[in-house]
Amino acid sequence: MSESVNNPFEASHVDQPRDDVTGTVTPTLGPFSAGAIVAASMIGAGVYTTSGWTLADLGSPTLVVLAWAIGGAIAICGAICYGGLAQRFTESGGEYLFLARAVHPSAGMMAGWVSLLAGFAGAMAFAASTFESYLRETGWPALERLPERCIAIGLVLIAASVHSVGLHPGTRVQNAVVVMKFMMIGLFIMLALANLPNWEGFTGHADSGNQANSATPGGSIATVDTSHDPIDEAPAAPSPFASLLAFANALTWISLSYSGFNAAVYMTGEIKNPRRNVPRAMLYATLIVTVIYVALNAIFVFAPAAARVTAQPNVATAAAAAIGEQLTASGSGIGRYISPLVRIAILTGLATSVLALTQTGPRVYQKMASDGLLPSFLRGHLGDRHDGVGLNLRPAILTQAVLGCLVIGIATLRQQLDYLGLTLSVCAALCGALVFVVHRQDAPVLPRWAFPWVPVVYVFGTLMIATLTAVRVPVQGTVGLGTLSLGVIAYWLSRLLWGSRASGDRRN
Repeated sequence: MSESVNNPFEASHVDQPRDDVTGTVTPTLGPFSAGAIVAASMIGAGVYTTSGWTLADLGSPTLVVLAWAIGGAIAICGAICYGGLAQRFTESGGEYLFLARAVHPSAGMMAGWVSLLAGFAGAMAFAASTFESYLRETGWPALERLPERCIAIGLVLIAASVHSVGLHPGTRVQNAVVVMKFMMIGLFIMLALANLPNWEGFTGHADSGNQANSATPGGSIATVDTSHDPIDEAPAAPSPFASLLAFANALTWISLSYSGFNAAVYMTGEIKNPRRNVPRAMLYATLIVTVIYVALNAIFVFAPAAARVTAQPNVATAAAAAIGEQLTASGSGIGRYISPLVRIAILTGLATSVLALTQTGPRVYQKMASDGLLPSFLRGHLGDRHDGVGLNLRPAILTQAVLGCLVIGIATLRQQLDYLGLTLSVCAALCGALVFVVHRQDAPVLPRWAFPWVPVVYVFGTLMIATLTAVRVPVQGTVGLGTLSLGVIAYWLSRLLWGSRASGDRRN
C-alpha cells in the first residue's frame, strides 16, 4: 500500500463539523511541537518511581526491563491505533471525541469523565507529588519549613498560570524545557553506560539465594532477606498465577508511564496538517521514549545493588547516587556531578509533564462543553489576538488545576499509581477497539500490515493487564470501574441540566 503525501495511513478525509461556539481555530502548532507534547506527557513521574516497586514485586531486574519493553510495544501499537483514529476525526478532544462521534455520546462522556478525574487531574497530581518528593530529598532547610504537599500544589498552579497566558507562549516554554530534559537524560545514559563494568546489580539480584518473596499488607510481593533463616522455615515461592498477577500489576504501573503517547490527539484541531503530523508525532515520539525508558530502567535496576533500590519510590536518585559512587571509586571526578544532574533532569521532566497535562486536558473539557455535556463557561472562544483557544481556556485550566490539587491532598503516590494505571487502561482499550468500528476496506485507517494485528495486540494486552490488576487490587479496581460508571451517569445528568443537541446528531 503506497503512502500518500498528506496521509501516512491512507485514511479517508472525513470532514468533521466545527464547534460554532469557538469560531474557526487556525492550526498553528508544527510537527516538532506536536512531538514535544507527546514526549513531555510521557516522560513524567512513572519512569522515575515505578521500577523500585516493580523490582520488589517481580524479584528480578531482568523481568523489570522486560516489563518495560513489553509496555513499550503495547504503547507503540496504541500510537498506531490512535494515529488512525486521528486521521478520521480531525478535531481536538481525544478519547471523548472518538467515542462520542463513532459510538454514542454517553460513551464519549464516560471517556471524558475518566480524562477529567484520572487522565489529566490525577496524572497531573501524580507528577506534581513526585516532583515534591524528589525536591524534598535535596534537604534544603527552606523546604523543610514548608507544609507537606504545598510544593506539588504550587507547581500545578504555576503550570496553570503559564498556559493561561496563551497557546504560543506556553508552547514555547514547554518546548524549550523538553529539549533541555532530553539533553540531560541523554548525558546521564551515556555516563551510566560508560560505567557498565562497575554495575553492581548483575551480582546482587533481588532474586538471589539470600532473598525470597513475601506478601506485603498492600498485596504486593516484597523482597525480604532470608540469609539467616533456617532452610526449613523459608517461605514457599509464589505460585505461577501470583507471579502473573504481580507482572500484570507491574505492567499497569508501567502503562501509566507510557500513557502520554496519545497526547497529540487532544490538540489535533490546533496542529498543522493533522492527518500527517499527529500520527507521526505520536509514533516517532513513542518509539524514541520507549528506547529511553528501557535504557533508563536497565540502569536503575542493574547499576546499583538490588537492596538499594528495591521497593524505593525514588529509585532514580538512588541509582544515580550509586553510579556516582562507582565513578568516584574508579578515580573519575565526574562522579560527584551524577546525582545533581539526574535530580535536575527528573525535576525538569516532572515539570514538563505537569505543563503538558495542563495544556492538553482543558481541550477535552472545551470539546465536551461545546457539545453541551459540561457547563458553558468551559467552552472557550477565540480572543482578539487569535492565539488559539488556549488563550481563552482559563476557566477550564483553573478547573483542572483545582481538581489536581484535591487529588494531591487526598491520595498517596502508590494509591494514585494503581488507580490511574487501571482506569486509563480500560478507557484506552475502548478507543483501541474503536479501530475495528471505523476501519473499512474502502476507507482504511490503518495500513494492511497493521490491521487487524496491531489493534488486537493493543486491546488484548491493555485489557488483560487491567483485568489481572483488578483481581489483585480489588479496591482500586472497584474505584476505577466506579469512575467509568459515573461518566455514564454524568452524561444523562448533563442532558437534564444543560440540554443537548438533537438526538439524531451523533455528537450528542
